[in-house]
Amino acid sequence: MQAASTLPDSPAQQTTLRPMRITDLEACHALSQHLKWPHRLVDWHFHHAVSRGHVIEHESDQDDGAAVVAGSGMLCHFGSDYATLGLVIVSDALQGRGLGRAMMQTLLADAGVRSVILNATAAGRPLYEKLGFRVTDTLSQHQSASAHAAPPVLPSGARIRPLREEEIPALLALDRHATGMDRSALLLALLKFAQVAVLEQDGHVKGVAMLREFGRGRVIGPVIAADPEDAKRLISHWVSTFTGSFLRIDVPRRSGLRDWLQEIGMTCVDDVVTMCRGTPPKGDAQWHAYSLINQALG
Repeated sequence: MQAASTLPDSPAQQTTLRPMRITDLEACHALSQHLKWPHRLVDWHFHHAVSRGHVIEHESDQDDGAAVVAGSGMLCHFGSDYATLGLVIVSDALQGRGLGRAMMQTLLADAGVRSVILNATAAGRPLYEKLGFRVTDTLSQHQSASAHAAPPVLPSGARIRPLREEEIPALLALDRHATGMDRSALLLALLKFAQVAVLEQDGHVKGVAMLREFGRGRVIGPVIAADPEDAKRLISHWVSTFTGSFLRIDVPRRSGLRDWLQEIGMTCVDDVVTMCRGTPPKGDAQWHAYSLINQALG
């Protein structure tokens, strides 16, 4: 990880970009709360555990001159080929000084030769395009505390059951097939507190769906399946299991699930674009990722 560097600022104040420490997380959480992002402090701790973070530290204008955290950014490596980038924040007081670009350049330098993926708001997209990112898909965020999916109707010989410990290597391989990336380290970290539903038919795994606490409630993802109908069965399983609870799911446009999610009461509350700098990942033809882990991790 790179050492701290001093950034251009007013003569009376100094701004530094340095590696993120665990002691910075409360300040980073406060930055995200100001933006009304749903991340809990525990979500920031998880991101910090699986990613490489940087912060912008700004000398306070108070008499004591104490430095305060005024920006953040995270990069999560997926093996030697890919990385995802997210949680990029610059405080309102420091907007317009090129600090967002400086943060991005630091994170991209950390990525090295890896292709980098991110999900961008309309406000962030122009900067990312200037840095070489190109749109690869659209992502829709759905959430509800009143979704109404019935328990899934399963084909003959099919059932949905929990993941067995001995199946973890197969789960990691399934994700690699679906995403074209090695996300093993991240998924193993998620498995410490996520539930995993497995769709099995006649002894063969046809799909998996994780669910974990995140933000305002629980998030469904990733969902890996061979076709949209199996993905719907897995999502319906979690929605019907947690009826009346706040649920969230983020799905790419290519999943084809947007309209169906609306029909079961999972309201679309936001759309962003997925962008890639480098070569977009490509899974195989049999398996597909129907929802994300979350927007910062892909």
